[in-house]
Amino acid sequence: MAYIIVGLGNPGEEYEDTRHNVGRIALEAFRKANDFSEWDKDGRLNAFVSKGELSKAKKSGKITLVEPETYMNKSGVSVKPLITSAKKAEELIVIHDDLDLALGKMKVSFNKSSGGHRGVESIIKAIKTEGFTRVRVGISAASAKGVVKKPKGEEAVNDFIIGKFKPKEMEIMKKVAKQVAEALEMIITEDRQKAMGVFNQ
Repeated sequence: MAYIIVGLGNPGEEYEDTRHNVGRIALEAFRKANDFSEWDKDGRLNAFVSKGELSKAKKSGKITLVEPETYMNKSGVSVKPLITSAKKAEELIVIHDDLDLALGKMKVSFNKSSGGHRGVESIIKAIKTEGFTRVRVGISAASAKGVVKKPKGEEAVNDFIIGKFKPKEMEIMKKVAKQVAEALEMIITEDRQKAMGVFNQ
């Protein structure tokens, strides 16, 4: 399978290190860990693209990493030219932030609804299927007992997701990014179900 891995976020310096950009943060960690090519702007996709292979995945062929430059709610524009069928969608992995998970947590899922995430919704509408893999990365605060504490109201949510990580939060995020890279490797070299069993704790 020739996997396509998309890291969702917003382009530009002002959005670097924001909670809404964890897809990009995690994708960059994966790129560096596996020595993929430097980012190259693809005008057709309106995205930055990197390519490489995993030594453990002899049958995977080239893996394409994609960072849309379209802003979050139009992410599907960059993905649509690459995913031309439901069968091709099974080779798609999308990494994105998730308010329903606490910072420090991540989950692998398949064939799920957008859950209100506008970037994911844009991709589903563009490729006309939910049948792709998602790596959901938590960004919310949590109580001592692990209960997720999400901001309430659209304005509060928007302010929160485009807010930058504090230094201590970024340290946690870097650890999660390593976990995401490990999950991606397991999905590609073994299978999605095994990755779910290992990482959806």
